[in-house]
Amino acid sequence: MAGKPKLHYTKGRGKMESIRWLLAAAGVEFEEEFIETKEDLEKLRNDGVLLFQQVPMVEIDGMRMVQTRAILSYIAAKYNLYGKDLKERAWIDMYVEGTTDLMGMIMYLPFQPADTKEKNLALIIERATTRYFPVYEKALKDHGQDYLVGNKLSWADIHLLEAILMAEECKPDVLSAFPLLQAFKGRISNVPTIKKFLQPGSQRKPPTDENFVAVVRKIFNM
Repeated sequence: MAGKPKLHYTKGRGKMESIRWLLAAAGVEFEEEFIETKEDLEKLRNDGVLLFQQVPMVEIDGMRMVQTRAILSYIAAKYNLYGKDLKERAWIDMYVEGTTDLMGMIMYLPFQPADTKEKNLALIIERATTRYFPVYEKALKDHGQDYLVGNKLSWADIHLLEAILMAEECKPDVLSAFPLLQAFKGRISNVPTIKKFLQPGSQRKPPTDENFVAVVRKIFNM
């Protein structure tokens, strides 16, 4: 039996968190080797295991995979979370790219200067409620199913739930105008593998705080 996937990243969310989500939702156990110092990162680079000198890096199926999108696509396809045909895959890709854009804004917020944070937080809420969430609300209404694509759980659903929970950390009532997304959140949160990942003590990482920002700045010379 092949070993568990091994995730190489810092001890926080960042770009690895969506990979953790997808593996957990697929019911796949994984190990983590944390990069805690600049030296840890340098060792990986010097060992030649990072294709572009960057993390995230995931050891899976005899490969050392880098590039977040490539890793996520591979996991989604391997565990049947990527639609039944090319058209479904295209829709999943579009939905995922939208949530990736929103999550990127939220992910970088803690790293921004204090004097711009308030303005950027307002922009995140504005984009979430006028550009992104209306699309998913309409998609659920038009599709008339429990899931975004086809009638089964896909990467698009998992990614959207992650984005919703991140947005709610910024503004708890961010879904107040989106009843279908509220219902979607309840449904997807109760998928057994996801429910388990959302429990305390799982490998899900907490929101980024000032201490973690300081650690990341040190490791990556930011």
